[in-house]
Amino acid sequence: MTRITRHTLFSLFFATFLSTLSTVSVMAQSNLYEPISTPKHEVRAVWLATIKSLDWPRQKARTAAQVEAQKRELTNILDQLQRAHINTVLLQTRIRGSVIYPSKYEPWDETITGVPCQAPAYDPLAFAIDECHKRGMELHAWVVSIPLGNTDKQKHFGSQSITRRHPELCKQVGGEWFMIPGEPKTADYIATICREIAENYDVDGISLDYIRYPESLYKFSDKHLYKSGSGLSFSDWKRANIDRIVRAVHDQVKGVKPWVKLSSSPIGKYDDLRRQSSGGWNCYTAVNQDPKLWLEKGWQDLLFPMMYFQGKNFYPFLCDWAEGSHGHPVVAGLGIYFLDPSEGRWTLNEVRQEMHATRFVGNGGICFYRSDFFTRNVKGLYNNACQEFFPRPALQPRMTWASDLQAPSTPAHLRLRGGQLAWDESKDNSTSVSYTVYGWYGEPEEGCIENAANIITTAEKGRQYDVAAHVARFNCFAVTASDRFGNESSPAILHLGEVQRSPLFPDHPRMLHPDKDGFLHVDATKNNKGLLLRDAQGKVVRQSQRMSISAQGLQPGWYRLEIIRKKGTGIAGDLLVPTFPPCR
Repeated sequence: MTRITRHTLFSLFFATFLSTLSTVSVMAQSNLYEPISTPKHEVRAVWLATIKSLDWPRQKARTAAQVEAQKRELTNILDQLQRAHINTVLLQTRIRGSVIYPSKYEPWDETITGVPCQAPAYDPLAFAIDECHKRGMELHAWVVSIPLGNTDKQKHFGSQSITRRHPELCKQVGGEWFMIPGEPKTADYIATICREIAENYDVDGISLDYIRYPESLYKFSDKHLYKSGSGLSFSDWKRANIDRIVRAVHDQVKGVKPWVKLSSSPIGKYDDLRRQSSGGWNCYTAVNQDPKLWLEKGWQDLLFPMMYFQGKNFYPFLCDWAEGSHGHPVVAGLGIYFLDPSEGRWTLNEVRQEMHATRFVGNGGICFYRSDFFTRNVKGLYNNACQEFFPRPALQPRMTWASDLQAPSTPAHLRLRGGQLAWDESKDNSTSVSYTVYGWYGEPEEGCIENAANIITTAEKGRQYDVAAHVARFNCFAVTASDRFGNESSPAILHLGEVQRSPLFPDHPRMLHPDKDGFLHVDATKNNKGLLLRDAQGKVVRQSQRMSISAQGLQPGWYRLEIIRKKGTGIAGDLLVPTFPPCR
């Protein structure tokens, strides 16, 4: 296989992307949100911050009623994320040497009850995991690694503070506390925290944040631990210290549950590029992290780089991440908080351009910082994401680099009873499985499951799904089983024969189906002068002077296509636009 060089990748990207930006700008200005082609496999994530209750919880849980209110607050957020087809939640679990679950090693953070070290009358992490899984979403425990907060924060934890229990692993600089990367036992300690989470909870991933040396403004140094005779320069030694932590987490977690996805959120620029400076803020040189190495070595499964930049500080580095991904997803973290007037001056169109670019490059997905700015629909981002970018569900990318690549068995005995599609459980010996349901009109071919537009629902844990609303337009259904590594079985397919005729237009049973570009076509003749499309109430919604007409962006429902002739009109057929979960 010919290797694509960075120069070639840049050239290919910018040549095509310039035209994409032009199209996006026109669409944004005209408010035309026509759905674009969506991939079948894609990470769609949000960071859900618990520090200072930024995203959750606003309600403190000190009484039984407050616990229920706090739970409802979270489920309301997750309901919104589910409607937007978000499939991954990064929940801040270790905050600053404190946690939101009962731990043997660290105290409760005050964000849950409002009181440091005070436990609530429920387990927030277990609850969040269960609620995410009910909605077909993964939960990744977001673990802040090196920073420990300020002196006052650690004083509130008293004897439970890590600075008291393990002073040899901690250092104070200018009123701020940090774990010491150069101390080998730091790696063991952080890995132990991550192992505790993996052992006790059904998390889908663990994501390391601030897995880097403190930035220069803190004047942090552990140079007293450096030995010049080690054969490493001081900078290489510091990177090796961070590498040691990442590898220790890998060894501890994968030894318990090999399917748990390990990731981190590095600085959004890896290093200076040949034709673009990072401005002194990058992973490799500024804070001594080498996340490309972590992917290459298999110590991490994916990355969520914090690409909170625009223009020349975003697009060249997006390509650079793609080139250095080693076949892993590198999910671009977008700083959507800059949409809020109190935070910045970004426009919706600028965020959309970055989303288009990320999907075009094929890095594996998008992650929003933070959840609250997304669910509050700041500058219309939530609505736009639903309508334009995430109109249908998506499966998680397959962990092709993992050792377990054997797909589960195909679900057996697929049947339809009273609108319920049911199947027998798939057998898998390594991990639990979930199910994806597909529907389409046409032939019962296995290849139809590769079309993302055919996905009805993903990550179903049960063995049946209500498809009553889909039976009138689909004559084929399929169900596949997927394991925790993303390995998907071959489909069990049920063919129903001809679908029912339109209940609104019973006199004309012919069903029309758009082509791959979303257009309906009618043969041209001398008498045919154009097409018009009516909704179920008879209102003309679209008209064309050609013998093709776009069916993109139509609201769900029944439509009739009519041919405009020299004298009157003729019926071409009926179109049914599928109903997907509403965005709001």
